[in-house]
Amino acid sequence: FQLKQIAVHDGKGQKSRRTMLPDSLCLSLQEHLQGVQVLHRADLRKGCGCAALPGALARKYPHAERAWEWQYIFPAKSLYREQETGLLRRHHIHPSTVQKALKRAVDLSGIAKLIHCHTFRHSFATHLLETGYDIRTIQELLGHKDVSTTMIYTHVLNRGGLAVRSPLDL
Repeated sequence: FQLKQIAVHDGKGQKSRRTMLPDSLCLSLQEHLQGVQVLHRADLRKGCGCAALPGALARKYPHAERAWEWQYIFPAKSLYREQETGLLRRHHIHPSTVQKALKRAVDLSGIAKLIHCHTFRHSFATHLLETGYDIRTIQELLGHKDVSTTMIYTHVLNRGGLAVRSPLDL
């Protein structure tokens, strides 16, 4: 929260990246996390509450799976029993849960466009370009290896002069 950053581990394409945390979301996210922490404590009292750790971390840090720091920010409503260990765990919400909620919101809004969760990624990049952020910054925020991937977003701006704004207009 102090750095106003969100770290995404093993995101799309198994890539990790950092992006900004908007000031406008900090308070509601902190409140959400307080609720998740209450849920985690309740899980621990029930004898579960162990997160599945990546790689060999479970062996290296045997108690880390129960630590608050390793729990999902958006946990699933229900627990599941892991086949390999028999442990009860709480995974993150399933992507289809978010997709269904987005579909309901789009239907309620009356927007007559196909909108998917990935649409927000495109919108994010486009808005950054529109507000004058440089292509390399956007490349880093999106986690693109090659700037040519990020350059795709410049076509939607429909501005002449290679999307450069005149210093007289700034």
